Amino acid sequence: METAGKNRTTSKKILIVEDHFIEAYNLQLILEKAGHKVIGIARSVIQAMEFIEESKPDLVFVDIVLKGKETGIDLAYRLIDLNIGFIYLSANSDKSILDKVKMSKPYGFIIKPFREQEILITVEIACYRHNNSIETSILQEAEIKKSIDNINTGLKWDQAILELGKILQPYIPFEYLDAGLSSGNFVGLLRKNYETYDTISEERFAKINNLKKNELAKINANSLKMELPEIFFGTSFQKISKDCTARRLVLHSFGIKSFLAFPILLPDNNLFNIFFYSRNPDIYNKDHIIFLNGIKNLLSKFIENWYGKTEEENVSNKELFASPEILGDSQKSSGFEGMIGHSKKMIQVFDYIKKVAPSETSVLILGESGTGKEKVAQAIHNLSARKGKPFVVVNCGAIPQNLAESLLFGHIKGSFTGALTSHNGKFEMADGGTIFLDEIGELPLDLQVKLLRVLQEKEIEKIGTREPVKVDVRIIAATNRDLEEEVASGRFRLDLYYRLYVFPILIPTLRERKEDVPALAEHFAKSFSKGDITSLSDRILTQLNSYDWPGNIRELEHVIQRSILLAEGKTLTEIMLPSIYKTKQNESQSEYTVKSYYDNERDYIVYILKKCGGKVAGTGGAAEILGIPSSTLNSKLKKLGIKLAMITSLS
Repeated sequence: METAGKNRTTSKKILIVEDHFIEAYNLQLILEKAGHKVIGIARSVIQAMEFIEESKPDLVFVDIVLKGKETGIDLAYRLIDLNIGFIYLSANSDKSILDKVKMSKPYGFIIKPFREQEILITVEIACYRHNNSIETSILQEAEIKKSIDNINTGLKWDQAILELGKILQPYIPFEYLDAGLSSGNFVGLLRKNYETYDTISEERFAKINNLKKNELAKINANSLKMELPEIFFGTSFQKISKDCTARRLVLHSFGIKSFLAFPILLPDNNLFNIFFYSRNPDIYNKDHIIFLNGIKNLLSKFIENWYGKTEEENVSNKELFASPEILGDSQKSSGFEGMIGHSKKMIQVFDYIKKVAPSETSVLILGESGTGKEKVAQAIHNLSARKGKPFVVVNCGAIPQNLAESLLFGHIKGSFTGALTSHNGKFEMADGGTIFLDEIGELPLDLQVKLLRVLQEKEIEKIGTREPVKVDVRIIAATNRDLEEEVASGRFRLDLYYRLYVFPILIPTLRERKEDVPALAEHFAKSFSKGDITSLSDRILTQLNSYDWPGNIRELEHVIQRSILLAEGKTLTEIMLPSIYKTKQNESQSEYTVKSYYDNERDYIVYILKKCGGKVAGTGGAAEILGIPSSTLNSKLKKLGIKLAMITSLS
């Protein structure tokens, strides 16, 4: 692989942590030849920390297996605390190893024996990602400060805590949060949905646990005092569950599996605690504490402004915000138009969108076909400062190869045969806004190089000229492919992958979020029937939930659309599921008949043709019901061996 243009990475101070001298020395020669300064070679974590204390490096190459008790992964977490970027070296590419190192979020991973070209590309990418993470952190802190400053000063304490919780949720996920002095007097937030929370007063919490208020106050007064930020999970979680009654009450009341304690010392020397609780046993890590330490002064100021404002009985126990289970027309201002879901995995996606939208970070959306990746990209754009500017969608898998460069980057008049006028490409059209590159894994290698230049230099070159054109575009990419496999096979550039993989968002499949199926189905039914269909029968909902939806939301949408076209009355009573899903139900069990994809498609088309009396095109024809052009349907009939004469005779 070659980098796009010249290597523009400036000279960096680099530490090598590797206990095999020959490999370490070879790496040193490669780096110094490229103009970097190697400050030393360490053989253990202890030696590495000595080098770091003496001369803080910009970047560290660290072997996973080292001399001594501590591993390269242990060192990595120390580097995270020190805000130093690092790249792993390993002789092993085993999946279990990769899974472990991914948790520490390295800026690169190189398998031994390494090549000069690979080393230099990885250094360039690591520097880019490290600088990007610093810029993102600064922007995030500014955005959080702005959001906290904008909290209405007329709110009561419980309402202010609710607003603060909503601001922090994308950065410190929680199912339950409570905040107050170490002696008690707290308010809690129980998350029910994306923006739906119950506020839990001390009185209400006491009732949940069959206690009197004075009994709860006594328990809080005698509870363990948290003076330093700490994460509790696994063994530490089990221990505090036994030792601290106050924490045990919370854990048992809300099914908590881990929590993060963050104390703040107020000017009057009172200790104020914020506890973030999760039903996930391993959700919190050092990054969360680093983040909270970064905004500690903001939180302290917030507490000073609001704490003690409230009257004695001001805590409301009702839901303060309506549940956006369907984030559509009724939630126009939310930025999530058309996105539907209240499952745990979709709520996490909403949180990720809200977190990354205000920054300029590149985003890579991962997920199967039909999961709604374009909707996610649109939501990121809607919630960003670029809202109101162009949002340009490019399907990289549908671009003819001979026209791809012109389509993306444009051309000038006379640059090739047929170029009768100059043409602006998609990137120029998106200037000031966002470009969404769907199916990025389909992009040819030569265009990947040019895309890399856009990411690096913020400029494009039109066909027929060497004059660069500056563009201000945020790039959001998406793919249903495994890009790591594509990189390994040489079909996707490693440098481009790491530049896009700054903030990945994985969209769950529909079979992973079955609880969202009824809301989605009802939304599509109302949309396609224009309100004529007001409900779905219980039998239909049972069928929808029993099917695995290999085509995801897109398949569900098409099934509902086709069913609506053939429906009668106000209630949808028959659903047109593919024939791959056939059930024979008796009192105790259901059996499923599974056919091949082609048999399923053939049977389904035959079924629709029978319903239409063999009519293919025009109003009420099979093509209209199937939602495809009649030419496409005729092609499928030929491919699947379906004879219209046979269909007509059976109708």
